[in-house]
Amino acid sequence: MKFVDRIEETKKLRQVLTVEKPTFTVIYGRRRLGKSTLITGILSENDVYYSADQTDAGLQRETLAKMIAFIIPGFDKVIYPDWNIFFDTLNDRTTKKFTLCIDEFPYLVGSSPDLPSILQNKIDSKRLKFNLIICGSSQQLMYGLVLEASSPLYGRADAILKITPIKAPYIREALGISATEAVEEYSVWGGIPRYWELREGYANLREAIEGNLLSVNGILYEEPIKIFKDDIKDIVKTSTIMSYVGAGAHRLSEIAGRSGEIATNLSRPLAKLISLGYLTKEIPFGENEKNSKKSLYRISDPLMNFYFQFIIPNRSFIEIGRISPILSTLDNHFSEYVGDYWEKLCRETISGNEIDGITYGMARRWWGNVSKDERMELDVVAESLDKKYLLVGECKWTTKENSDRLLAELRKKAERLPFASKYTIITKLFLKNPPTGTQADLFFPDDVINSQLVTT
Repeated sequence: MKFVDRIEETKKLRQVLTVEKPTFTVIYGRRRLGKSTLITGILSENDVYYSADQTDAGLQRETLAKMIAFIIPGFDKVIYPDWNIFFDTLNDRTTKKFTLCIDEFPYLVGSSPDLPSILQNKIDSKRLKFNLIICGSSQQLMYGLVLEASSPLYGRADAILKITPIKAPYIREALGISATEAVEEYSVWGGIPRYWELREGYANLREAIEGNLLSVNGILYEEPIKIFKDDIKDIVKTSTIMSYVGAGAHRLSEIAGRSGEIATNLSRPLAKLISLGYLTKEIPFGENEKNSKKSLYRISDPLMNFYFQFIIPNRSFIEIGRISPILSTLDNHFSEYVGDYWEKLCRETISGNEIDGITYGMARRWWGNVSKDERMELDVVAESLDKKYLLVGECKWTTKENSDRLLAELRKKAERLPFASKYTIITKLFLKNPPTGTQADLFFPDDVINSQLVTT
């Protein structure tokens, strides 16, 4: 599959590796994001890339020494009793600066807890003759090893790159699909390059879902559990929380009630899932994030959201190879499922962008009471930076809409917002297909996808 995006990450990594002095770089992010592809795409044949595993320290040193021997002949002819001697010898034998990348660095530390302190000593002495990159998929362990103030390596890095999921527009480029298809594909695979590669081997989205997720032999059949193992000890509790959120329990009280837990006992696991990027805490537009009592929890990772909505409730069917009921459920609810991600992409389109000459802040949903007995929800609400305008939008992932009717209804809703009188109201529709009626004030998949592209 074509390597896409990672523009800023590639630029930063090239910069730090080409400075005159040797540098220390830290790269981390969840599994499947393409960290290794990013690194190996930049390294030359005179550099060394080594992926650690969970074998003992002596075998790791022996294996790494063999890799280094390709650029320093004979380096593997010596037995190194510890990492201190290993790195001292490597430094002494280095005659020309190169880059050494150690991927899955936490595995090395697991068998050699003193390794961070050893590297700290080498870095602080300013005697290293080579660039050093350490990389890892365990976000928690990498954070603890490098970013916590108590860590020996804290403050030593010349560059720290946190690799995050790729934005939606690039799935269109990677798979060679339309903007509408990109929205649908992104709602399942998210911004994870490895999932895009797996999707690429199938004729269409439905077949890819069947092959990768609706079979006990599918590569992604137990993917969330494998991902959780990198960072979470209590996988059962985590899976339970994610299952309830996926099933529609978005309020803390609902999650607590279904799981039989006291709400306060869920604060820590929920916060951890948010910090790892698997859950998001959503509050209405205009609410204070710290004080709001209207928070909703949602699964932010698309594949996990799909998994806990459609796979977990139907595992028994999958185990006996009877997937027709699941496919029927997908046929009936997939448009609604994609609609949630369409809304998210539409809010991202407005956030921080200039629309018709007006620049807006962060867009959010809004929900709340507009009278004693009436509740209202709006898909997109954003305030202009000069606080004069309020953009209010509605998102539809359906067909045969009438834009005149939708815009009229949307304006009536917007004018009933408790804070509407402070602004000039701007209304916009975000639609899957061209509607009947006016073609003004409309956004379509091409507009939304193109608005998020990062250019060099």
